[in-house]
Amino acid sequence: MSLCLEERRQRWLPDLRDGLLTVYGDTGLVDRVEALMAAAFKARRPELQLRDTQRLLRPDWFQRESEVGYAAYTELFAGTLDGISERIGYLNELGVSYLHLMPLLLPRPAPNDGGYAVADYDQVRPDLGTMADLEKLAGALHGAGISLTLDLVLNHVAREHRWAAAAREGDERYRRYFHVFDDREMPERYERSLPEVFPASSPGNFTFDEEAGGWVWTTFNSWQWDLNWSNPDVFMEFASIVLSFANRGVDCLRLDAIAFIWKRLGTDCQNQPEVHAITQALRAMTRIVAPATIFKAEAIVAPDIVTDYLGTGERAGKVSDLAYHNSLMVQAWSMLATRDARLAEKALSSMRPKATTTAWATYLRCHDDIGWAIDDRDAASLGLSGSAHRAFLADFYSGAFPGSFATGANFQSNPGTGDRRTSGSAASLAGLESALDEQRDQADVIWTVGLRLAVSRLLCAYAFVIGFGGLPIIYMGDELGLRNDYSYRGVEEHTNDNRWMHRPSMPWDRAALRNQAGTLEESVYSGLRSILAARKRLPSLHGAVESAVSAGSDPAILLVSRRHAAGDVMQVYNFSERDAWVAWGELGDPSDRVVEEISGVPSDHTGEGFVVSPYAYRWLTGLSLAP
Repeated sequence: MSLCLEERRQRWLPDLRDGLLTVYGDTGLVDRVEALMAAAFKARRPELQLRDTQRLLRPDWFQRESEVGYAAYTELFAGTLDGISERIGYLNELGVSYLHLMPLLLPRPAPNDGGYAVADYDQVRPDLGTMADLEKLAGALHGAGISLTLDLVLNHVAREHRWAAAAREGDERYRRYFHVFDDREMPERYERSLPEVFPASSPGNFTFDEEAGGWVWTTFNSWQWDLNWSNPDVFMEFASIVLSFANRGVDCLRLDAIAFIWKRLGTDCQNQPEVHAITQALRAMTRIVAPATIFKAEAIVAPDIVTDYLGTGERAGKVSDLAYHNSLMVQAWSMLATRDARLAEKALSSMRPKATTTAWATYLRCHDDIGWAIDDRDAASLGLSGSAHRAFLADFYSGAFPGSFATGANFQSNPGTGDRRTSGSAASLAGLESALDEQRDQADVIWTVGLRLAVSRLLCAYAFVIGFGGLPIIYMGDELGLRNDYSYRGVEEHTNDNRWMHRPSMPWDRAALRNQAGTLEESVYSGLRSILAARKRLPSLHGAVESAVSAGSDPAILLVSRRHAAGDVMQVYNFSERDAWVAWGELGDPSDRVVEEISGVPSDHTGEGFVVSPYAYRWLTGLSLAP
């Protein structure tokens, strides 16, 4: 064992051992993992070992203000893995340094939940390429300064996966990989406290499988079998999978459905403490063998719980390195709908601080629907009903609310709870689609007041999530203002899943318009690039720093302050279509030179305050921030 590996082993083996003993209480499992680590390290290529050293010297690489993320489906963005390589120049032009490619492993035949029903963790979808192509792409991205992120589905596998196939054939070893019950007694006891993820299309959490001869736990769909993580053999399978991806050059693994992996009777079987111990063990193992690889938690959970996925208490900084800031996304859309920042102030200020070695992954839209995660207590503190506000947001963004600018659709309406989620692209939800519908008979885009407001609305929301700190992730097409794509209705496997309306193919002919002055694409693209360029100049946007959020004296104004030894930034956002006033006293004491960093223009601070135009955003430096 090399000296470097031995030093890493000494550093992270206690975390590995603690995680495993907490969950499994089996010291023999540690020995099994050690043997796996030794073999994986021996197979690790020299260029990846060099990357390990570089990342150990800069362990905050994913927190830095220079990092910009981009998420895309391989087939929709570029056709194949080789096609992604041909589009690296486009990513570099936008400033991307972190690329998340949506599910690309071999899934079951459709329906397959957009690829999240994995049938083989060792095989890429044949239409996209091969594992060799994936390794080649990782090398090309690394050479261009871009890290690669892939999804790792932890909670379930496709019914067609070889483990499930063996379980159906009566292999007791593999039957123990899953939760299979001979009768309905235990499923019914679990169901008393279990919510439904897809109530409209897949009600309940258990499916009777005739071949298996029992009731199988299927949280998401009947053909996605939940894994039994209390079985240490399941841990070992995924430990091997994690190290295999790390050795192929994957820089970040998005831990899909991580909140669901541990089951406990009498609970909702989400966010159980064993989840964090298991993640800690997997992360420690990866730190020893392949420290260039990090974890991102896909935990779309309540704001008071999500910080646990970055580690709190004795696990602080030992769980995932990144976690999605779902509440930030929800509050951005809520402010746009209400023209009021006070609920966002309450919700975002109530969150617990995270470990300084971790960062939020911030986003405005992603491939999934929007669940309106408004906390009842936050709403009540402002005299609002949480359920009524969630219903309002669902109505507003489906376009059903009178005067709404949005074009979206309800997803998975639950008649029992009244909850509805929302599908739609960022541009359509921000009003670009409805503004353009008013001029659909025109050959060229006419810059109406409504269209200008829609573009400003989209950019304001993106400035907010980019300026909040952490790692901002742009969803493919948002940089061009792509609207909903309704062609999914003609695709048999997609027609009943309206999330595909915000999963368009990249129209490269329209992407070419990003450099043509006066086009809609150029307006959105240049605006976003200006925001990203400013971000890269501001150390205060480093992910270790916490944001302080407050509403202005005008409720349409949100203030976000970022304090850093290299210089503070005060961000001002107007989430309404009217002018709003901000007094300098709300922000701090201006120095001799106050600069708006996105435009690079010095700001006049001689008066008592200033007007913030509709959906405008300002990142101000040169202020002594108010306490």
